[in-house]
Amino acid sequence: MRGEKAVKIILVILTVVAVLMGGFYYFLEAFNVSEAHVVGNSHYSDDEIRNMVFSDSLLGKNSVILQLKYRNKPITDIPFIERMDVKFDSRNAITIDVFEKAVAGYVEFLGKYMYFDREGIVVESTDEKIEGIPEVTGLEFDHCIVGKPLPVEDPGIFNEILSITQLLNKYDINTDGIYFGTDGSIILFFGETRAIIGTMDYIDEKMMRLKKIEPSLNGRKGILHLENYSENSDNPIVTFEDVDY
Repeated sequence: MRGEKAVKIILVILTVVAVLMGGFYYFLEAFNVSEAHVVGNSHYSDDEIRNMVFSDSLLGKNSVILQLKYRNKPITDIPFIERMDVKFDSRNAITIDVFEKAVAGYVEFLGKYMYFDREGIVVESTDEKIEGIPEVTGLEFDHCIVGKPLPVEDPGIFNEILSITQLLNKYDINTDGIYFGTDGSIILFFGETRAIIGTMDYIDEKMMRLKKIEPSLNGRKGILHLENYSENSDNPIVTFEDVDY
């Protein structure tokens, strides 16, 4: 009798193990991701984002696990990405929402291109320029460390830099660089043309006007004066000064 009882217990245990293993196998196969859409990314390709999210572990491509793992997850070890969110579309399909850091610009330091965000924190150091992010000159600092703010005298300058870069994107204006003077003046560079913007006063109006003028600057040498321009003034003044550099 004891032998029969032991056999029954073993059979029950084996049955439970088989059911658990079968359930686990079903969980692996039924929720294995075969389709992953990526949205919100510009600095990294879709495949690069997928490689960041997926892992080589047994559950590395399981849609349920990924949804739990990347639910508004802050990202601290990938430049230009603030957080990622995995949304469950179906058992085998997910959408990866990428929330990138608002990169304001870059400075050149010791032969490297140092990219910084809206708070002036350096998020990446690279040998390559990234298209669509302008170079910022005029900032004074004596060192530069990834993960730390640029040590400028007035950290408030980064809000202005971000505002300028956002307006450049808004109006689809392609500039070679932005200069910020110690007196608060702003200059944009277009080839051999400099557009003097002046201060941040009426900056949106100045950018709208610049968008209309920009095509005519191609191939010209000189200085475009927008520092006194305002849509609200009775006589908004925009002049171009030919200069032979």
